[in-house]
Amino acid sequence: MSNFVKIKNKINKFNKKLSIDGDKSLSIRWALLSSQSLKKSKASNLLLSEDVISTLKCLKKLGIKIKISKNFCQITGLGLNGFKYKNNLILNAGNSGTLGRLILGLLVHSKKKVRLIGDKSLSKRDFLRVVKPLEKFGAKFNSNRGKLPIKIQGTNNTKPIKYFENRGSAQCKSAVMLAALNTFGETIIKAKKSRNHTELLFKYLKLPIKIIKKDKFDIIKIKGKHNIPSLNYKIPSDISSAAFFLVLTALTKNSTLKIKNVNINPSRMGVLYILKLMGIKISKSNIKNYKGEKIADLVIKSTNKIKPINCPIKFNSSAIDEFLLIFLVAAKAKGVSNFKNLSELDQKESPRLKWGSKILNKIGIKNNVTKNSIKIFGDPNLKINKKIIIKDFLKDHRVFMTSVIAALTFGGEWQIFDKDSINTSFPSFLKKVSYLGAKVD
Repeated sequence: MSNFVKIKNKINKFNKKLSIDGDKSLSIRWALLSSQSLKKSKASNLLLSEDVISTLKCLKKLGIKIKISKNFCQITGLGLNGFKYKNNLILNAGNSGTLGRLILGLLVHSKKKVRLIGDKSLSKRDFLRVVKPLEKFGAKFNSNRGKLPIKIQGTNNTKPIKYFENRGSAQCKSAVMLAALNTFGETIIKAKKSRNHTELLFKYLKLPIKIIKKDKFDIIKIKGKHNIPSLNYKIPSDISSAAFFLVLTALTKNSTLKIKNVNINPSRMGVLYILKLMGIKISKSNIKNYKGEKIADLVIKSTNKIKPINCPIKFNSSAIDEFLLIFLVAAKAKGVSNFKNLSELDQKESPRLKWGSKILNKIGIKNNVTKNSIKIFGDPNLKINKKIIIKDFLKDHRVFMTSVIAALTFGGEWQIFDKDSINTSFPSFLKKVSYLGAKVD
C-alpha cells in the first residue's frame, strides 16, 4: 500500500457535527501518573496513537501491568519508585518528546541504568533542557551532546531543587514536577507560562502542590513522597487535533462545524484567541469542568473576510502546536501578518517554522522567515492550478495534516507523502476528513 495521499479537488461546503479523539498530552500524563499509584486506574477515550502506545510499552518494560480493552485502559501502578526492571534496560520513546522528557523525570530515583532511544526525528531534538535540571536532583546522564540516545542512572538520595524554566516548555516543567513527586522536601519551580495539564492533575489528585500566579511566570511548590491515589479518567478531546477542522471550516465557504467535548484548557486556547482576532467566528457551548480541565462544544463558521494579524507573543506558548495551521489562515488574509518569537517551533518533530515557510512558498504566498519569526503576505484571491509535492519532512504528523488542509482549501493537485505519520497523534484524521466530504485518494 502506498504511503502517500493524492488530493485533486477542494472540499465542498458542509454543515456537520464531529467528535475528535482523546487528548494526547493528557493520555500520556494519565499513564505516567497512574504508574506511580499503588492502585488500579482506568481511562476511557484514551488516544491509542503511536506516542501513547510507546508510553504504554515503556511502562510495561518498567514492570507496570497494563490491560487494554475496546472501551478502556487499566494500569496497575507500583507506587513511587516502584519500577521493576533489569539493569541497562532500553526504552524507546518513538517520536514522542512528551514521553521521552517526562519519563526521565520518573527515572531520576531508579539506580539501575536505563538507555532512552527514539526515532530519527526525536533523536534530533534537544534533551539538555531536561537533563540539566534533572541532574540537580542527583541523577547521572550520559548523552550525545544532549541528544538521544541518553543513559540515565538515578539515585536513592534525591534532593529537592530550585528550577527556573524560562522557555515556556510544559515538557521541561512537567519532567521536574514528576521528579519532585518522589523527593523529600520542597521543590520550587519558577516557570514561564505554558500548558498546565500536569498541575491540574496534581491538584485533582490532591497532591501537595502550591501555585502562585504572576503576570509572566508561575511559582510552583511541590512537596514529595506522598502516595498517589487511583486516577479514573475520561480523556477529553484534543484541541490540537480539533484545530485542523476549525481551520478547514474557516477556509471553506458557507460551512459550519460543531466539535463536541473539546478540552478548552486556558493554556491551550491560543489558537482560538488568534483565529478570533483574524475575524473567524467561534462559539462555545455546554461548558463544564471535569477533574480540573474545562471542556466545551465548539461551533465554527466560515468567513469571507480574514483579517491580517500582528500576533501577540503572549499566545505563542498556548498555540505552539497550531501555528502551521494559523499560517494557512494568514495566507488567506487581506494584508500582512507578523509572527515573532517562534524559535520553539523548531524544537518540535521537524523545523516547523521553516516548513511553514516552505508550504507557503509552494502555494505561492510570499513570506519572509528568520530563525524565530515569519511575515506572511496574504492573498484572499489565491488560486492554485499546479502540482504540489510534500515530502522529506521527518514524518512530522502536523506537517502532513496541515498540507492536507491546505490542499482541501486552496486547490491544486497535491501528492503528500508519509501518511502513516498521523498515527503519531491522530490515527483517524483521514477518516474524519472523508466524513466531511473530502476526496482523498
